[in-house]
Amino acid sequence: MANVHINIGSNQNRRKNMSAAIQALELAFTDLKISSVFESPAEGFEGDDFYNVGVNAHTHLPIKETLKVLRDIEQKQGRDRTQPKFSSREIDLDLVLYDDMVDESANLPRDDILKYAFVLAPLAELNSELIHPIEGQSYQALWQRFQMNKEYELTQYNVNQVLKL
Repeated sequence: MANVHINIGSNQNRRKNMSAAIQALELAFTDLKISSVFESPAEGFEGDDFYNVGVNAHTHLPIKETLKVLRDIEQKQGRDRTQPKFSSREIDLDLVLYDDMVDESANLPRDDILKYAFVLAPLAELNSELIHPIEGQSYQALWQRFQMNKEYELTQYNVNQVLKL
């Protein structure tokens, strides 16, 4: 059984869409652990603020099928994949980690980990001691380094208060 980390983001009807995505993930994966909610400004375009959460889970599915499950959930929730990368969205589900797999074609580990606070912060919260398979450092150490070296805007909320799970 593989350990996966998924990042969920939304800036349109955030509470409803993120709660629905988590419910769908509960049907497709086991042993879900959900991070705090992290709110951040839209990145790369003018738009409403995003909510992001990280989800740790287990799956028996291989990578390609795991990615298909995530795309199917997005599609059912109205995700329009013809929109530009940096645009508003109902829901965005990204496979960030699949065990300690390094797979460039699947973008694993996802390169966004080292670029965006809204990806790294929930990952570090749920997996503080886990080691990044390329960087060779824990996610907590990477988050501490990120906080010292980069400017970012991020507000953390209790997931149960925001999403009413």
